[in-house]
Amino acid sequence: MSDSSPPVLTHFDAEGQAHMVDVGAKSETLRVAIATGRILMQPATFDTIQRGTAKKGDVLGIARIAAIQGAKRCSDLIPLCHPIPLTRVAVEFEQDASDCAIRCTVTAETVGRTGVEMEALTAVSVALLTIYDMCKAMDRGMRMDGIQLLEKAGGKSGHWVAGA
Repeated sequence: MSDSSPPVLTHFDAEGQAHMVDVGAKSETLRVAIATGRILMQPATFDTIQRGTAKKGDVLGIARIAAIQGAKRCSDLIPLCHPIPLTRVAVEFEQDASDCAIRCTVTAETVGRTGVEMEALTAVSVALLTIYDMCKAMDRGMRMDGIQLLEKAGGKSGHWVAGA
């Protein structure tokens, strides 16, 4: 028989008050997280990004820098996130002409006591928001979707893969 008790929410103490999780006793290990998401747009907007002719400049180049900055500033944005020393943030963009969409995938890494899932997810979100910001004058109907964690490794909970 499986345990049907609800999962423990670690960001709340015994009295139900929010608190920052104590990670002091955890071991430092290599921790990796991969997150993804996409932004869908009108064909003309997609074409402008592909050609590199947006009025504000290199949309994907700036979105890449924004993603890295977003990962670095995650603990400033998410109240109970620990500030962690990132050892790597890699940002990839895939352009899908059939859907007029751009997919952003971020890999974040650290050697530390807590994971980098929030940093990877924040980086993807900030990259997509940057694309929106740079192209909103020509397409206010852009839509972001599918922002999710794909994989995480390291720490006590081990390796996790979405859908596995």
